[in-house]
Amino acid sequence: MKKYIPLVIRTVVTIILIQTLRLKFTAHEDSVYIFSKIGLEPHGRIGVGIIELIAGILLLIPRTVWLGALITISVIGSAIFLHLTRLGIVINNDGGILFGTAIFTFILAIIIVVCYKKDIPHLNL
Repeated sequence: MKKYIPLVIRTVVTIILIQTLRLKFTAHEDSVYIFSKIGLEPHGRIGVGIIELIAGILLLIPRTVWLGALITISVIGSAIFLHLTRLGIVINNDGGILFGTAIFTFILAIIIVVCYKKDIPHLNL
C-alpha cells in the first residue's frame, strides 16, 4: 500500500494540471481575466499551459517524476505568489477555489519531490 501512495499523489497532481489546460487553451473567461490582469494575455496563458502539460507528462514517466514535480512547484509557486501580490485570493467570486487548488497542488508536488529525491541526479541526500 505504501508504494502506491506516491503514485496516487502523482496522478492527482497530473489530473489537476491537465484539467486546467482546458481553461487555458480554450481561453476561458477566468483564464483570460487572470492573465490580462498580470499583463501576460494571451502568450503567457498559452505558455503556462504548455509548461503545465509538460509537467503533467513528466509526472507520469517514472524516470522524470522528480522533474515534473519541480516544474509544478515552480509554476504553481508563481501562481500562489501572483495571487498573494496582484490577483487576490478570490478570482471572479470563486470563493478562493483557484487559490486553494494551487496551495493543495503545491503541497502535493513538494511531497512528490520528497518521495522521489533519490532519483534527482547530482543530489547527494
